[in-house]
Amino acid sequence: MVNKLKKYFSLKVNEATRLTHEPFLFAIILLIGLSLIIFILYPLFEVVKLSLSPQGNLSFDIYKYIFSHRWLSRTFFNSLLLATIVASMGTLIGFIFAFTINRTDVPFKPFFRTLSMLPLISPPFMLTLSVILLLGRNGLITKHLLGLTRFNIYGLKGLILVQTMGMFPIAYLVLTGILQSINPELEDSAMNLGASWRSIFSSVTLPLAIPGIASAWLLIFVTSLADFANPMVISGKFDVLSVQAYLQFTGMFNMPLGSGLAIMLLIPSMVAFLFQKYWVGKKSYITVTGKPYAARVFKVERPVKYFLLSICTIVSAMIVLFYITVIMGSFFKLWGLDYSLTLEHFRYSWDVGLKALKDTVTLSVLATPFTGILGMVIAFLVVRKHFMGKKAMEFVSMLSFAVPGTVVGIGYILAFNTPPLLLTGTGLILVLCFVFRNMPVGIESGVAALSQIDPAIEEAATNLGADSPHIFKDITLPLIQPAFFAGLSYSFIRCMTAVSAIIFLVSARWNHLTVLILSETEIMRLGPACVLCTVLIVVVLLAVSLMRKFTERGPVGVLG
Repeated sequence: MVNKLKKYFSLKVNEATRLTHEPFLFAIILLIGLSLIIFILYPLFEVVKLSLSPQGNLSFDIYKYIFSHRWLSRTFFNSLLLATIVASMGTLIGFIFAFTINRTDVPFKPFFRTLSMLPLISPPFMLTLSVILLLGRNGLITKHLLGLTRFNIYGLKGLILVQTMGMFPIAYLVLTGILQSINPELEDSAMNLGASWRSIFSSVTLPLAIPGIASAWLLIFVTSLADFANPMVISGKFDVLSVQAYLQFTGMFNMPLGSGLAIMLLIPSMVAFLFQKYWVGKKSYITVTGKPYAARVFKVERPVKYFLLSICTIVSAMIVLFYITVIMGSFFKLWGLDYSLTLEHFRYSWDVGLKALKDTVTLSVLATPFTGILGMVIAFLVVRKHFMGKKAMEFVSMLSFAVPGTVVGIGYILAFNTPPLLLTGTGLILVLCFVFRNMPVGIESGVAALSQIDPAIEEAATNLGADSPHIFKDITLPLIQPAFFAGLSYSFIRCMTAVSAIIFLVSARWNHLTVLILSETEIMRLGPACVLCTVLIVVVLLAVSLMRKFTERGPVGVLG
């Protein structure tokens, strides 16, 4: 035991000694570590502290109050119920899409693939807006086509619908990667032994995909728990933690109770995150041989083909209907009552939304490059360097993915509302929130890309006398350019469509388009909300297309 401790400390001393030979690298590690503490851990600490010491002394009174009042404790169980149902349904639909597109000979696969991605680039409550227009009290389908006067889409069923439709693409993306990575030789062996595609699917493909299915389920579970915008608009009397924490903190000005509810929201999210990272992440049964291969495409029977085609067609048709509804809502004078065409909503939206649009684009453009670079630098440090605290840096940098936006927003308000870090009301606090909220995906994509690059390339540069910053800039970054731009695209989309954290941080000087859309939707000014949603989607699509153009230019063209 003593020898192991000596060996451990000797290793850490050697790592620290090596860092002294690269002062710039040491400074970068120190700066990143300090930033993670200030902008991730410190806000979380402030939320926990306020919930445990509302009067300045350690107390569990807030949590006793929550569980002694049924209407508050019910929000906790409502959130878990909703997240469980949505995760199950979203994972099922995502798996059907992933299997159909990647493993069957069903037609129209490019069409399904494109439509399944649309919810990811839209404001989180855009589907909710469409559902209200179609299925609300004055909905086109419920009232005008079916004549239903007592149908109520608000509540659990409405939340299940909009969250499932908006979040199943997460499962689709995860499971697409899993299904494409399964070595087809395993399935070929079973087929050569005379097994049918059903037997191969049940005995080979599905067991190999189970870790991915579990990972997708947990990711949707966390996303549903953290969702703020959809419940804010359509939850009705079905209270959930994210909305109640916001209302208590900003509406009732009961900051300790709002913080307590935020921590109640954080606990299941953290449990799911840790379970996904440290258990599901290690349960990979996929064998990678190093040889290039294409995923096997099954020739399924006609009834199965029709079933899969029907599911994908119905879901895709619903997505198309939702988007067309939002566009149509921009031109109708008063949805549900007066369907005459008008451009009044565009004039109104121009007056009230131009500043918010400028602010949103400005903040997103400022935050995106910092997010991408920080994510790639942390990925480089985690994969290629050895230093004391590396595991802690990796964990804390990924932690922001698991923390719901409501918790982040409350934490930033509490942490940066007094000197010396007085940032509330400024654009800087929004940029910092974007950067540290969105960098985990950049880190993950960077780690995945670096793991595929032979470190001997960088070691050769080191032997020739190059230091770490030059190696990263001249060798590593050009090689991981696709992952870098994928991280940039994701970051920009998230910055443009964020709601839950920034609704606490916007001000008269710096507004955000999604907050304005949410405000218009809440007061049932649905026409302008549709216009602003459409504008936001168009801007995001144009920006992502522009980034893809840069990516296609290649490493030399883009990175000089």
